Amino acid sequence: MDLYDVTIVGGGPAGLYSAFYSGMRDLKTKIIEFHPQLGGKVNIFLEKMLWDVGGQQPIQGEVFLKNLVQQAMTFNPTVCLNSKVKWIEKKNNFFTITTESGEKHYSKAVIIAIGGGIFQPIKLEIDGAEKYEMTNLHYTINGMERFRGKELLISGGGNAAIDWAVELLPIAKKITVIYRSDELKAHESQVNKLKDHGVDILLNTEIQKLHANTQKTAIESVDIVQNGEIQTITMDDILICHGYNREVSLEFEEGIAPKRNESQLFESIGQCKTTTPGIFAVGDIVSYDDKVYLLVGTFNDAVLAVNSVKKYIEPEADSYAMVSSHNEKFREKNQELLAEIYR
Repeated sequence: MDLYDVTIVGGGPAGLYSAFYSGMRDLKTKIIEFHPQLGGKVNIFLEKMLWDVGGQQPIQGEVFLKNLVQQAMTFNPTVCLNSKVKWIEKKNNFFTITTESGEKHYSKAVIIAIGGGIFQPIKLEIDGAEKYEMTNLHYTINGMERFRGKELLISGGGNAAIDWAVELLPIAKKITVIYRSDELKAHESQVNKLKDHGVDILLNTEIQKLHANTQKTAIESVDIVQNGEIQTITMDDILICHGYNREVSLEFEEGIAPKRNESQLFESIGQCKTTTPGIFAVGDIVSYDDKVYLLVGTFNDAVLAVNSVKKYIEPEADSYAMVSSHNEKFREKNQELLAEIYR
């Protein structure tokens, strides 16, 4: 049995920074992530610019995520991808964490960092649609340049759909937005930008059928229905922004399930401790008074939780880690970095 000091369930920003900080506290650490890559919801907005991370110049989501992952790997935590945690139990003073595949992980403490749960895009419910996901049917955007000079159909009327439409205005040749309701839900200022640029916005409209090209490799045109009338439009790519399904299916052995509130968030009793000793929660999945549901709040949660883990495992340990500016762990690396700066 390979016993870890702390196992972090979730590899988004909260989990990644928890992994970094747990290394600073000399904790043997593991991350278990459902998706095939780390980063959580940041992967949804890789092209977006982030302005509200302390001490950080405006940075593209993709670059921010790369830096976050690199930082998390500083102390070489074990990382398990494509692993969905289903069950947590406690016996003999340690937790057994079981994944959907039946694999078991053992840990003295657990940090829950699953955000709002596992997010999966709501997909287009049309027969055969999935085979075009590798060509020109998209549920998120990983690189806007691929749409340069293209005609793009965007289905959705929320902030995600309209924000992408605005971002792509200087790149795409033509953008058409369709939405099933009679009024867009996005911020009015963003909608007005589309209207000012003459973007076609079709309300009470849905995609009814997809038509493939002659090679059967991509979508060439679609049938849309608007107020009962059907018309066919051609386009180069389709972006579906119908929202996300959230799954919070993590279950616990009877008697150790942490208390949740009406929104299914774990309630913190202080310092990101749940009501179950040894189980901690960080990021969007934890609730407490004055909680900040932003990236900057995530980092604070991680520090609180990891320090709590350290004290849980070693009651005589210091309450906080030595600050990085003169922490012995970084002495050699700091010398290398300073030599590079002043050479």
